Amino acid sequence: MSDEPRTTTGWPDRIRRRLVPRSARTRIIGWVLLLVLLALALVTLVTWRLLIRETDQRMDVALAAEVTEFSQIVASGNDPETGEPFGTVGDVLQTVITYNLARPNEKFLGYVDGRYRFQSRIEAPVLLSEDAAFTELVGSVAEPTAGRYDSGAGEVRYLAVPVTLEGDPARGVAVVAYFADQERQAADDTAQLMLGVGALTVLLAAAGAWVVAGRVLAPVRAVATTAQGITETDLSGRIPVEGRPADELAELAVAVNAMLDRVEGGVAAQRRFLDDAGHELRTPITIVRGHLEVLDPADPDDVRQTVALVDDELDRMNRMVSELLLLARAEQPEFVRVQPADVAELTTEVFGKVQRLGDREWQLGAVARTDLLLDPQRLTQAVVALADNAVQHTEPGDRIVLGSRLSGDQLLVWVDDTGPGVPLADQQRVFERFARGSSGARRSDGAGLGLSIVQAIAAAHGGFVELHSRPGEGATFTLVLPARPAPPRDAGPADLPAGTGGTVDDSLATPPLGAGVPSAPTEGGPR
Repeated sequence: MSDEPRTTTGWPDRIRRRLVPRSARTRIIGWVLLLVLLALALVTLVTWRLLIRETDQRMDVALAAEVTEFSQIVASGNDPETGEPFGTVGDVLQTVITYNLARPNEKFLGYVDGRYRFQSRIEAPVLLSEDAAFTELVGSVAEPTAGRYDSGAGEVRYLAVPVTLEGDPARGVAVVAYFADQERQAADDTAQLMLGVGALTVLLAAAGAWVVAGRVLAPVRAVATTAQGITETDLSGRIPVEGRPADELAELAVAVNAMLDRVEGGVAAQRRFLDDAGHELRTPITIVRGHLEVLDPADPDDVRQTVALVDDELDRMNRMVSELLLLARAEQPEFVRVQPADVAELTTEVFGKVQRLGDREWQLGAVARTDLLLDPQRLTQAVVALADNAVQHTEPGDRIVLGSRLSGDQLLVWVDDTGPGVPLADQQRVFERFARGSSGARRSDGAGLGLSIVQAIAAAHGGFVELHSRPGEGATFTLVLPARPAPPRDAGPADLPAGTGGTVDDSLATPPLGAGVPSAPTEGGPR
């Protein structure tokens, strides 16, 4: 007994794979050919049946016309050629058969007293005059009779009319017969010609379907090729988009490319998170391990100092991991949850919070008085991070200004300080993770992720962050966010005002450095 695996239908898999074509191109061609064959068969059958019916109707009309002529000649009682009265029934039959010219596949016969006497001279496939069964069938009819007879040459359609003559006791029968199968041969030939032309059409359709299917399935093959070329280390492959924008296959390519973009972004974020975590956590782990290795358990002061150092390093690692997780979540759709927010109230609340970050000369600048759609918590987090960055790079008594304003269809939220500024070389890498500038200001004990988080929050809102700074003249970090008006407080969610509806109070402070006209964000990192 064979060990060949079997499918649920009972066919061995090997046989099933041979019977069922694998290629979509082959299946498309198979279905196209099947449809063409079905259409060809239907058209040929209908055409053939129509031609047959037309031929049968023509034979019936011809039979009726011949009988009408017979009847007219017999009713006149005179020979059309001589004008003399008929002498016998045989004379009538001979005249009738001679007078009417038989068409192809048509036969005239005359019978007297049940016996064959006359026939037309046109050759016939078989001699009905010698067919005893046909003679018995039509030779002695007493009234006009129409019927069909199965002869050696196929179907015969006939019409037999009795003929009598006053003064002659003999009884005659005039028969008009058509060899129907031979008469229908033209229809059969037409059907055969259609089948021959159809066979050639099928071959041409197969070739055309092969070419068309290849072109149609090219994007699908590109999808398969791209998918096969994608590996864990190379996600850069994309499908070339061809065709009109409304084309389904073009839409498929665009959708797959978008999916690959999301996958590549997710993998890149994961890889970046692992790289960053591994790189930055290695240092505190090394510090902790080094101090534990040289720890003197018998020395209480050494133990106390080491525990304090380990606790401090663990706190730093905890903050670092939290910030890395936050950056990883920043690439998820649910990272920002927008809701209606009063920008003026939010700006004032954030200003009250940041004053506790350090002994500085805090000032509240312009305030945008408008309601917009944004995430208050994330925006607060970003502004606090900018303020903390300013505190880290200024000295007690230095001025730090926080404010917000509308500029066209954008909301600007800035933090301006009078610190040492950001060197031009460092401005090229603003917001890079773990980047630390060469500024002479004191350095914080952070991980260098604060401005990266600010950038992620701005990007999640659909905006960006600007840096305007000149060494020795301070720096201005500006959140540039789209100003999406919030619906009125007494209106439904779908009711959005046509404009921003906001006003700016510029009486409290002059616009900070660089906060006037937004420009494209630059890259850089914490100072």
